Amino acid sequence: MEETQREFHHEEEEEHADINIWKYILGFSEMAVVKCAIDLGIADAIERHGSPITLSDLSSTLGCAPSLLYRIMRFLMHRGIFKEKLTTQGSPERYAQTPLSRRLMRQEEHSMAAFILMESSPVMLAPWLSLSARVLANGTSSFEKAHGEDLWSYTAANPDHSQLFNEAMACDARLVVPAMIQGCPGLFDGLNSLVDVGGGNGTTIKLLVKACPWLQGINFDLPHVVSVAAEISGVKHVGGDMFESVPKADAAFILWVLHDWADKECIQILKKCKEAIPEDKGKVIIVDAVIQGQEEMDKLTDARLMLDMVTMAHTTAGKERTLKEWGFVLGEAGFSRYTVKPIRALQSVIEAFP
Repeated sequence: MEETQREFHHEEEEEHADINIWKYILGFSEMAVVKCAIDLGIADAIERHGSPITLSDLSSTLGCAPSLLYRIMRFLMHRGIFKEKLTTQGSPERYAQTPLSRRLMRQEEHSMAAFILMESSPVMLAPWLSLSARVLANGTSSFEKAHGEDLWSYTAANPDHSQLFNEAMACDARLVVPAMIQGCPGLFDGLNSLVDVGGGNGTTIKLLVKACPWLQGINFDLPHVVSVAAEISGVKHVGGDMFESVPKADAAFILWVLHDWADKECIQILKKCKEAIPEDKGKVIIVDAVIQGQEEMDKLTDARLMLDMVTMAHTTAGKERTLKEWGFVLGEAGFSRYTVKPIRALQSVIEAFP
């Protein structure tokens, strides 16, 4: 009986392998087709139409070949990105939006289009082809191998990529800030000023000041970044280097920055943030992923693990950290205590106190 069960289990594993291997052979097509949908503006066109749309109308609006667009839509509907609207018998099928497809729109509130376009750009795809070189002992950065310089030098020298990078980070900020405000009530109570360290084009601090109008906001990033940032009411743009100093404020806010750096650099950044805040009532608010243990996994665990691979491919020494690893860098930076609060996002909110 045991032998029969082992044989059945082995056959079942072999069957799963035969099916699942195709996800790894053809998995790239998913990102490519979603990028195609954004480039064509499919979700935007359906939204402008105001109601479910036929293939004929959609192809005419987009200037696409109907037979090819049909195959794209079939692929996307199979993944639940768009849905088919049932019609009366004999009428052509109509395509309708879903919450997921609306995230592919260019200007929608919860749009992630810029993020997808950045990650699927030739600049960001090339490093993946030499990921093994990064993993080898004494390996070189995948991004440097692909482009001859690190991500930050490349971004500073290429304004188009810099703009796309900052637009992608703004996409995430528009999702994270509301989740943070809802999940951490009172997080900004008692503060009069807040400096967003590595704040990019200012989207995050703009959202924070709007949600907490008593705050005086400082958007702090490299000079070439803040020089092209739009003026924001209640926010001052300051250019500088976070490894050298951080503008003074009641609290420092740092969203999705520390995961780009090795422990040594993280500790250096955190020390500069600590120097910028009052010792008696100041704090540093870190919004970054926390890799959970096996018993703490949730629906976003897989995305966090994929994000860890992204930091491996795109940064020189960045990584997503476990709770223990966060405790180490915070302790080395001189913080006396910290709290961690999960929110409805990839990231958690870490409050660190002097």
